[in-house]
Amino acid sequence: MSTDYSTKEEYVIEYIRALQAIEEEMEPYKEHKRDLRSNYAKNGWLSPAEMRQAVRAYRMLRKGDDIDQFTNYFEELAKNRI
Repeated sequence: MSTDYSTKEEYVIEYIRALQAIEEEMEPYKEHKRDLRSNYAKNGWLSPAEMRQAVRAYRMLRKGDDIDQFTNYFEELAKNRI
């Protein structure tokens, strides 16, 4: 498998530029996510641990994981509120 170094180098440069563009586009959303966490913590609505559990539950549901495991996370979250 022979590859032209300059072609490979060009692909690397193109990839880096595309990655940079994507990350720049994502930054406002990342900032919004940080602000959301900060707002919930500052207002005492959820603790950092509760937010982590909520994120785990969200990711499980998004992946289509077992609803029973989601229920366990939810029950654990509810226990921590008492």
